[in-house]
Amino acid sequence: MKLIENAAVVITLMFSGLALAGSSSTDGDAEKGKEIAMGVCAGCHNADGNSIIPSNPILAGQYAVYTAKQLMDFKSEEGAPAKRDNPVMASMVAPLSQDDMQNLAAYYAQQAPQPGMVGDESLIKLGKQLYNGGNLENSIPACSSCHSPDGKGIPPHYPRLAGQHAVYTLSQLQAFRQGTRQNDTNNTMQSIVSRMSVQEMKAVSEFIATLK
Repeated sequence: MKLIENAAVVITLMFSGLALAGSSSTDGDAEKGKEIAMGVCAGCHNADGNSIIPSNPILAGQYAVYTAKQLMDFKSEEGAPAKRDNPVMASMVAPLSQDDMQNLAAYYAQQAPQPGMVGDESLIKLGKQLYNGGNLENSIPACSSCHSPDGKGIPPHYPRLAGQHAVYTLSQLQAFRQGTRQNDTNNTMQSIVSRMSVQEMKAVSEFIATLK
């Protein structure tokens, strides 16, 4: 376990350095994004992106580049299947242009995130262990190595996770495992979750909801 913890520190520092060369923002217009958010997205994600529905993600405070990419990945391009298979979101993004998505992302990035909902507090201890130290026996790396110890992520590729609803996080881990979500960098998440048990996925999801 100590080896994974040390590796996590090294990887975190490495990606932190790479992040400096990237950008966590887009050229989007937040005011225009606000209009779309209020009219199209508020019903599921709340007006400021702080969803109160556990199955719908909190978008407030997420890096704009990451949010814009996720919105684009719900769309089917040139007949190819969308990288994120979600019929509801596919219908939501269908009328949106790339500029619309960037504007939305810019708006949500400016909103202050509120902590999400924890479901099973009995799993938090195991989740903390996995998040910070991984599981050496099953070659599961620490989540903190890419998403940072405080869950704030490393832009632009590694999203903020802190405070995300446990139900939503678990659903995404399952989506990576089932192949209905295939938009992770170098298939990293798909590879990791293939080695995780259902209990481990639930536990780390619960712990992530407690991060601020």
